[in-house]
Amino acid sequence: MITYNFIDVEHPLNEGKYSKWIAAVAVREKKSVEEINYIFCTDEYLHNLNMKFLNHDTYTDIITFDNCLGKNLISDIFISLDRVKENAKEYGVTLEEELNRVMVHGVLHLCGYKDKSDDDATLMRQKEDESMALFHVELD
Repeated sequence: MITYNFIDVEHPLNEGKYSKWIAAVAVREKKSVEEINYIFCTDEYLHNLNMKFLNHDTYTDIITFDNCLGKNLISDIFISLDRVKENAKEYGVTLEEELNRVMVHGVLHLCGYKDKSDDDATLMRQKEDESMALFHVELD
């Protein structure tokens, strides 16, 4: 089950399409979605979580809390829509493209991909690109 929650922000999502897409990404990675809760929020809300739980005094676009059990994906994924909008402008992409990249980035972390080293970041970007291509495939 995938749920979508909004804290002090609004954004229209085709929840059915997003859920099918995320489930398809999980299957491709030989995982299954048990429970992923996307929580869309403001920069300030996510900054407070970053300080409270990770002791990082920085703004970020996403925090993924990994509660996975084996191949079952279980997580709360917090995404700052403020940061996603700013990043879309900075990288010259649409809001949808940047939002999709951030959403799937969290799922790929749950699947075991890292992004701290250059090699890991390159693989993560490749997996993001592959996953984003799935979004545009008719999933209905």
